[in-house]
Amino acid sequence: MKRLAIPVAILAIGLAGCGSDSSTPTTPSNLSVFTVNLLPSNEVPPIPDSSENGARGTAVITVHKDTNAIDFQVSVTGFPAGSAFNNAHIHNAAAGVAAGVFVPTGLTAAQFPTITNGAATFSITVNATADQVNQILANPAGFYFNLHTVKNPGGVMRGQLK
Repeated sequence: MKRLAIPVAILAIGLAGCGSDSSTPTTPSNLSVFTVNLLPSNEVPPIPDSSENGARGTAVITVHKDTNAIDFQVSVTGFPAGSAFNNAHIHNAAAGVAAGVFVPTGLTAAQFPTITNGAATFSITVNATADQVNQILANPAGFYFNLHTVKNPGGVMRGQLK
């Protein structure tokens, strides 16, 4: 009997540790996360200084439904020497349409990171209003994030929230 008890106990311990392993991360219900593909070709009107056309980027924008905070995590590459950021924000317009600023980041030109070897990253959290958050969440594709440079003050790259 003891001979059978030991293997059964080992098997039971092994099976107890074999729960389901879901490799798909879940987002808490108070958060909405948007990964935005930033491209110069999305700018409206097209960027006038085409030396920055090779730039690419990603913005991960996290909207906190409970606090109305919005986190921006931005990473860009492909900028030529001499490029410098001077603005970034969310606008309320569909793809192919330009609009005014809806949620500013509040960053000044001096607060942006220096572009080194064509690349830069930055993160900031801003406080929005409940109305702004509700509008974004009701129709994310009706909003875009864009980044501005000194060479392209009207915007160098943009992407829709989706």
